[in-house]
Amino acid sequence: MPPSTSRPTAVVIGAGATGLFAAAALTEFADVVVVERDLLPDGPTARRGIPQARHAHLVWSGGVRALDDLLPGSVDEVVARGGRLAHIMGDMVSRAPNEVWFRRFLSTHHRNLVCSRNLLDAVLREHVLADKRITVRENTTALGLERVGRRVRAVRVRGGDEETTLPADLVVDASGRGSRTPRWLEEMGLPRAAERQVDAGVTYATRIFRAPRSAADIAFPLVNVQANPAKPPGRGGIILPVENDQWIVTLSGTRNGEPGNDPRAFMEFALGLGDPVIGELLKDAEPLGDVVTTRSTANHRRYYEKAGHWPDGLVVLGDATASYNPVYGHGLTVAAQCALALRTVLRTTELTAPGTARRLQRAAARPVSAAWDLAVGQDALYPGATDTPLTGAERLLARYVDRAVETGAANPRALGALLDVMSLERSPARLFSPDMVVPMLFGPRKPRLQGPPLSEAERKAATS
Repeated sequence: MPPSTSRPTAVVIGAGATGLFAAAALTEFADVVVVERDLLPDGPTARRGIPQARHAHLVWSGGVRALDDLLPGSVDEVVARGGRLAHIMGDMVSRAPNEVWFRRFLSTHHRNLVCSRNLLDAVLREHVLADKRITVRENTTALGLERVGRRVRAVRVRGGDEETTLPADLVVDASGRGSRTPRWLEEMGLPRAAERQVDAGVTYATRIFRAPRSAADIAFPLVNVQANPAKPPGRGGIILPVENDQWIVTLSGTRNGEPGNDPRAFMEFALGLGDPVIGELLKDAEPLGDVVTTRSTANHRRYYEKAGHWPDGLVVLGDATASYNPVYGHGLTVAAQCALALRTVLRTTELTAPGTARRLQRAAARPVSAAWDLAVGQDALYPGATDTPLTGAERLLARYVDRAVETGAANPRALGALLDVMSLERSPARLFSPDMVVPMLFGPRKPRLQGPPLSEAERKAATS
């Protein structure tokens, strides 16, 4: 195929959050075609291709920064339509995996973007797809890649009964967990990338509730009881207050402790967590709809950045390269940061230059690795999660992180360092900074909390 005579063309496979972030980043350098197998809805409506949208989602502060950078005004738009920038930990009641309750310190700068996934996706679509440099082909499935020499040159697609070929100077696979890139690489005569899976066997069950009337009148905190890997099966849950005076309540459990979809069992499960606070807060909340469950929650990574042979013109992002147990809430943040990494590289490197795709893949691996280490460090502790047990060094690090969490729960300076890492704003090395080590060595300023730090006004609002 002849090279482009004007701006390069990038084809993005998938119009989920990862694909939209990538499209937004690429418009500075190329005209973009987004290939999406679904028909995209208008407004904050569920769609088939994102079944996980029904569960609780949030964007950590590292992702909020990336989102603001990629799509200025989008965070403000989410907030204007009922979302919220929740202060961590001021607007949260959170129990860590080691069963330590965090104090609600107000001194840190970290904010989570909190809303339903449907609202977030609607705002992203409106902001990204309004760009005239982006074309969307809906109801279109990517079938394979065409390669000439060492470069991917096109994507074969099917829309309805018609098959065609879309020329591309760069192809971005943002198709999610069901990505076909491993098979496409084999079809091109290239080896599969190394893979690793850590599966704690987590099942999610979610039900939406109307917030109790008094709770809807205040900025009710997020309530999060995290599972303890040291006491399998690990059971946890979260109340996520979102737009339209609704609570998204997601419960989770590992093997032999999974929640079901029976409404009565849902409440019993919530009351049977390590602390019954979530179940107690739901007693006066009106359920809206049925319980929905999801079992596809394994941490699964493909190490494309380490591949010995990588074709020019191909990049893989999002769940297509690394997917995480959703309990950690890092997927959206990583997707936004990977898109920023693409943009950063392309500001100094020609999109069509040999080796650019490998540079892009390696740049995207950095935020992926940070989230992967956080997730796997916890989930690998569950029985049957992995065939590769943690090394001695990894177990030592896990114990250090537990100590860091305990310190951060009682000391605002240490909490800031901990949240820098959890929010994907800084590397894990931040946990070894003086802000963490000094309070860890000389003890917390305050004693451990003995229960969830809900105020009397908050408890009354939820149960009146």
